[in-house]
Amino acid sequence: MASEKKFVVTVILHHDQSKTLDQIMAHLRETGFYRDFPPDGSELISWVVAMSYGFIIHLRLEPDGLRNLNLFMEKKAWGAFRYEVYPSYDFQPIAEKLKGDHSG
Repeated sequence: MASEKKFVVTVILHHDQSKTLDQIMAHLRETGFYRDFPPDGSELISWVVAMSYGFIIHLRLEPDGLRNLNLFMEKKAWGAFRYEVYPSYDFQPIAEKLKGDHSG
């Protein structure tokens, strides 16, 4: 099944603090970042703002989609953000099990 081949990545975007918000937004408008996000082959799971840190975004994609994600970021995010990408997984069910295991 194709969905079993998909994995989750965490994308962290830090605003370029050498630019004003207006300059950042103009760059993102020019590149079409918000219009085109998430890139083809990626499914948006969550997108949150961590104040004073940046955006924390979770995407689900197939392994072949990783290259497309990288190209998207290089073409549309650079100049507005510094970015990091990490393979990820949902730890909440494990944490709940550990909580139960350690309760007694």
